[in-house]
Amino acid sequence: MHELSITRNIVSIVAERADGRTVKAVRLKVGRLAGVEVEALRFCFGVCSEGTSLAGAELEIEQPPGLGECQGCGLTHELERLVGTCPCGGRLVLVSGDELLVQSMEV
Repeated sequence: MHELSITRNIVSIVAERADGRTVKAVRLKVGRLAGVEVEALRFCFGVCSEGTSLAGAELEIEQPPGLGECQGCGLTHELERLVGTCPCGGRLVLVSGDELLVQSMEV
């Protein structure tokens, strides 16, 4: 379960930025094609944040869809996988949906 190591890194990054202040909320952007199980991330966040300045913090997760832009016609389509083809036959290039970002924190 790589969500545990991801969450450890998130807690470490946010705690360092908080510089000892109590963190009330953490906002993440986890694209639907990022390969991260959101419910596992939520569980791990509760465990990893115990005993830190993030203990009890609310975890808010935005999950943008995967989007691909056609190299042929230029149209954008929602993707369910990392690769795809456009109805015109062109190849879709991933433009969003694989991100994993700490957007903000509330102290």
